Amino acid sequence: MHFSRRDIVAGAALLGLAAPLPAFARQTSAKRTPAKTGDPDVIILGAGISGLNAAWLLEQQGLKVVVLEARHRVGGRVLTLFDQPGYPEMGFNSMAAGYGRGIDAAKRAGVELVDVSPRYTVDPTQQLLLSGQSIARADWATSPLNPLPAALKSKMPWEVVPGLFMQNPRFPDWTDWINATPALDISVQQFLSAQGLSDAAIRLVFDTAPYAGTNAYDAAALNYDFNYGWIKTQMQGGAQSFGVKGGNQKLTDAMRGLIKGDVLLGKEVVGIETGKDSASVTCRDGTVYRGGRVLSSLPFSTLRNVHLTPALTGAQAKAVMTLNYQPLSIAFLTVEQPYWEADKLPVSMWTDGPLGTVLAQRYGATIAEVTGLSLFARGRLAQYWDRLGKDAVLKLVVDELARVRPASKGLVTGAAFHSWGNEVFNGGDWSYFSPGQVSSFGQAMSVSSGRLHFCGEHTATTNRGLEGALESSERAVLEIIAA
Repeated sequence: MHFSRRDIVAGAALLGLAAPLPAFARQTSAKRTPAKTGDPDVIILGAGISGLNAAWLLEQQGLKVVVLEARHRVGGRVLTLFDQPGYPEMGFNSMAAGYGRGIDAAKRAGVELVDVSPRYTVDPTQQLLLSGQSIARADWATSPLNPLPAALKSKMPWEVVPGLFMQNPRFPDWTDWINATPALDISVQQFLSAQGLSDAAIRLVFDTAPYAGTNAYDAAALNYDFNYGWIKTQMQGGAQSFGVKGGNQKLTDAMRGLIKGDVLLGKEVVGIETGKDSASVTCRDGTVYRGGRVLSSLPFSTLRNVHLTPALTGAQAKAVMTLNYQPLSIAFLTVEQPYWEADKLPVSMWTDGPLGTVLAQRYGATIAEVTGLSLFARGRLAQYWDRLGKDAVLKLVVDELARVRPASKGLVTGAAFHSWGNEVFNGGDWSYFSPGQVSSFGQAMSVSSGRLHFCGEHTATTNRGLEGALESSERAVLEIIAA
């Protein structure tokens, strides 16, 4: 059974993985050591997308599973606010048309996907607010606040980094990013400097709202080689973008319903022990689960707090102990009246102040209806928000919005706040690499250790987001049934 990297990226070769697996499983079933009577064949840690998908796939091959989840909900980084207008998403937002695995998972789970791309593209522009000054696109190139080199003067700050990475690929085949040598494992600071950006320009276009890292020095350029190479491939699938009707968390809730084995909530794992013929998992409440193998989908930021026997060694141990997770916090505001009609400014905003990035949510009966505002803080701003806490953050952003957009005063309410950095079972949102980490341990992250196996988006190498989580579960399942 062979799949090309291009097939894996497209999600086509393994689409509906349960179909091609049975014959392969029969060939390898003699190698498997069956669990003791009553014990599961595989204990799965984490009930996010990757853990739930792995559980279903393993059950399709006749294996018995149990899923342990520390939270009191399934979904991991899929989190919908069902009590707020428009059902805003605090985590996974949407899937592109090229998400073959994600679309297949939704069909399998029986949830309806709707094209949400018109709701993202209805706003033709967003307000640029720097140092308290509102700057129109037409005025940006000549603004004294514009530190960009001449060739980039007309680019808005949020357009610069994606454009430079997409236009200056460092790999003939971007999927080779995981095999990068130390010479290519440089910082974003080094990459952008080589493109002619000054320190001031880099602080504006990167440090203000980084996708990975807290500043251009602590983020590896390889994060972006991977991300934008993948985005370019996804764009070939079309412009559509899909969300689950009624909220994305309905997908993971439905995926849980497909699993025959137990999915146990409130089970925080504190210890994993693997031996020659079996494995066991100890939870904080004192319960112990025994089985044939363990599949961990836990973020390394969580796994590093779990006692492993035997301990991991070498590059893999370094990965678990040092892999970074992105500071990201989100505030959701409800709006009583459309104040933007009064001040004639765009609803959405990109700022270098405490508001972060403000995006209009248009999930009403029509796309003309704004159901609320989602404010995103990344990097250092997220860390600042997290130190303040929910109530102080919501007051801060409502007051700041009233200061910079006086028409909003008295019409906006702080409704919800979620910090992925303060999430005890995440310690941040998606994983990212610092300079030198990919070449140091990138290839070791998903390697099994005896009867302990790994999945989760952080172990995917050809897809990001939900699609990466599903990719990783497929790899781990193939690995387990072949063991």
